[in-house]
Parts: sequence; C-alpha cells; structure tokens
Amino acid sequence: MQFQSSLTSNEETAIYTVDQLKSLDRGRIPAHIAIIPDGNRRWAKNNNLSVMRGHRQGADNLIEIVKAGKALGIKTITFYIFSTENWAREPIEVRALLWLLESYLVDQRATMIENGVRLHTIGDGSRFSTSVQRTIQETKNATAHCTDIDMVFGLNYGARDELRRAFQTIVEEKAQGKINGEITESMIASYLDTAKWPDPDLLIRTSGEQRISNFLLWQTSYAEFYSVELMWPDFQSKQLLEAILEFQRRERRLGGGK
Repeated sequence: MQFQSSLTSNEETAIYTVDQLKSLDRGRIPAHIAIIPDGNRRWAKNNNLSVMRGHRQGADNLIEIVKAGKALGIKTITFYIFSTENWAREPIEVRALLWLLESYLVDQRATMIENGVRLHTIGDGSRFSTSVQRTIQETKNATAHCTDIDMVFGLNYGARDELRRAFQTIVEEKAQGKINGEITESMIASYLDTAKWPDPDLLIRTSGEQRISNFLLWQTSYAEFYSVELMWPDFQSKQLLEAILEFQRRERRLGGGK
C-alpha cells in the first residue's frame, strides 16, 4: 500500500512498523482528534511516585503522541490540559501545574519546531499570571511557521465558559448592529475558540472514565467516543493507532439513519 510505504520510509519508521499499519485505511484518517489525558495522579499513586512526577510523565507524553499522530496523517490534536474546574484543586498543586506548564513549553519548544508542530490554545488565558501568558505566547510565536500538525492546548478551558463567552459576544454585536438576521449554528461555531479547525472526529479519554467533563461540548456532538483503561502516561503510539483502527471500524451516521 502506498500509504504504508510513505509512512515507513522516513521518520515514521521509528514509530510504526509496516505490520502495524496493515489494517489502516488511508482514506479514513481522522483530521482532528480530541484527547482528555486523564490519570496522571492515579498513575503516580500506582507507581509509588509523587503527584508531580505523574504530571511530569503525562506532560512528556504529549509531544510523543503528537509525533505519532503526525506520522498517521492527523492534522490537529486538541488536549484538555487545564480546565476551569482545576482552579479548585489545592493551591500548591495549581501552582505546581502552572510551573510545569511553563517549564514544558520552554523545554519542548525546539522539539515542536523540529517536528513541524504548531502550538495553539483555547480557553480564557487572562486568568494566568503574566509569566505564564508570556511563555505561552512566546511558544506560539516560535512555532507559528510550523505546518505539519496543530497541537491545541485547552488552558483554563471549559465548554460552558466557552459557550458563555461566545454568546456574550454575539449578544453584544447584535445590539451594536454588527449582526443582522437570525443566529445560526454556523454563526455560533464561528465565535467558538475552535473556529479555525473542523470539529473533532474522535474523542479519546484515558483512565477508563466515560465522561466528557465539560470538554468541547458543542464540537464533539458527532464525534466518536473512545475510552481506554490505561492511565495517560502509559498511553503510547500503539494505543493511538488502536483508537484510530476502532474509529475506522465504526459506521458514522452523524445523527442520520441507515
């Protein structure tokens, strides 16, 4: 198969073998995958490690999954990194998570560029400190020329908050006369944080949980949901491929009948 030979001729050789790719349908690769990388704390507990070691291990796994996704032809992967609800955690853990975010973006910047990965964010970043906001923007700027795959981080993101912000802007612009006529679904979608990307085809959640947890509620209306028992730090390129193969086995009806 031409797709297999092209995938295994260069950098992808180190990620997937020809045998692993035999069942892959080139024409049904999801363009956009959303991932809830759950289970860092449980992974740490199961391995008698600190919570922060679990978060660090989980963070290190992000770029590896993006590289694997790129090898398969995926164009966008959106990760639920820090939710609006995460502020309710213990202050010391919140501070550590934000320190880890900054550290990760600085440490992985060169790797992102080397692999053609462009960083984007969704969510309300205004609540973060000046330092965190600056580091995020510097990484966005540094990777702005990269075109192989978009890595989207949900930061201070919650779907209800996203919809609230979108509706607030629409109401204000409607009152100002900038919007005429009825408010349509496509109009609402254009005001969401994810307006520049197609809706996710596949939503993956690790750690065996079956909840969406306020993540991309509008955008995942017709996405296929895939839950895996593994904790996020143990989710590797093999499991990503398995998720895509399962996606390809399903019949997507998008709300319609047979």
